[in-house]
Amino acid sequence: MVFLIWLVVFVVVVSFLLLLPAYWRRAISERYSGGRPVACPEDRQSAVVSIDVRHVAARVMDGYPNLRLSDCTRWPEHSNCNQECLSQAVQAEPYKPGQVKAGRKQIYHLPVLLAAFAAWYVGLIWHSHYMFRELWAHDVGLTHTQVKQMVSWLSPHLLSAAVCLLFAYGVAWLLAVSHRKGVLQGVLMSLLLCGAVIATSWYGIARLPHDLLVLEAGYTVLATLTVGAIVGGLYDKLVLRSQ
Repeated sequence: MVFLIWLVVFVVVVSFLLLLPAYWRRAISERYSGGRPVACPEDRQSAVVSIDVRHVAARVMDGYPNLRLSDCTRWPEHSNCNQECLSQAVQAEPYKPGQVKAGRKQIYHLPVLLAAFAAWYVGLIWHSHYMFRELWAHDVGLTHTQVKQMVSWLSPHLLSAAVCLLFAYGVAWLLAVSHRKGVLQGVLMSLLLCGAVIATSWYGIARLPHDLLVLEAGYTVLATLTVGAIVGGLYDKLVLRSQ
């Protein structure tokens, strides 16, 4: 009986210790979340900003509460500002869900182009004679002469580059509509898009020879990770910033 009482007390104490930080974080989230209208101190133009709730919660738990912005509709072109609008953001009433989305994202073309080129170049090396060209030609059923002729053609290279570019833009679009950025988020979106493409074309993919399927799966995974890491990691960094 005594053991049961101590067990109940232990469960209650542990639950309290676990729920208190969760409740604290939820209160902070309710206090600071949401897009907030401000007037930019630099030129008094209207903008919508969002406060970095995770940073606030972490610093409050550390005993050093401070505020910073996590997004702004004028970023990344003006992301090097000193965030003087923080006091306005704290006092402003946040928009209700569905009214305005803070930090409206857009697609930045330089990371997309770089990611598409990287994926295309990875494919060029992957299918070169230094790696798997002989195995690929054998699985496809082409002779050495036919492969040499195909290498000199322009259309296969243009087609593969177009596919890489289309996929990179698809990843950038997913990041834009979901308001996410970063290497991890880019990789996750890239894997999600790749999975969707595979699912919609699985009937044709499953008919490929086993060795060819394994070979192309290896390149697909490598290209998918490359595109996701570049597009997500450079999402709002590799841009032309206005003065």
